[in-house]
Amino acid sequence: MKEENVILVNQNDEQIGLMPKLEAHEKAILHRAFSVFILNNKNELMLQQRAHQKYHSPLLWTNTCCSHQREGESNIEAGSRRLYEEMGFKTELKELFHFIYKAPFDNGLTEHELDHVMIGYYNEDPEINTEEVEDWKWMKIEDVKINMEINPELYTVWFKIIFDEFYHFLEEHKV
Repeated sequence: MKEENVILVNQNDEQIGLMPKLEAHEKAILHRAFSVFILNNKNELMLQQRAHQKYHSPLLWTNTCCSHQREGESNIEAGSRRLYEEMGFKTELKELFHFIYKAPFDNGLTEHELDHVMIGYYNEDPEINTEEVEDWKWMKIEDVKINMEINPELYTVWFKIIFDEFYHFLEEHKV
């Protein structure tokens, strides 16, 4: 299977090139990404536990899904595609905000992303793709915040950044 490219961007989210995903993570080059948050009508957040075979952050809990846009794909199209590929369902998504972060991992790779954060609503159970997702659960937003403070090692770096810096966005977007 051919490795996917990521879209290299400048700080204004303007495309400046393409690069294989692993190479971009090895060289810590800024690239476009997205993170999807799904809430239900009880104001619970759908979390996923990353599959054990992921090359970084395996078995850590994170937002509903995240990945990288493909060339020519809008943020919403990418989020919808990946949500279906990982969690097995479709729902309308809305883009909330974007931010840049840089996070090195123990394995020598670095995430350096301009991350577009999206929100959607869904009330059913997902049909997870076990190649991508180990497990999933619904959690009240406040319980996620408390658990993340007690057990930060259980969560992905980007999820902690989003949650710490942009918690109010999730609070404001209740059903």
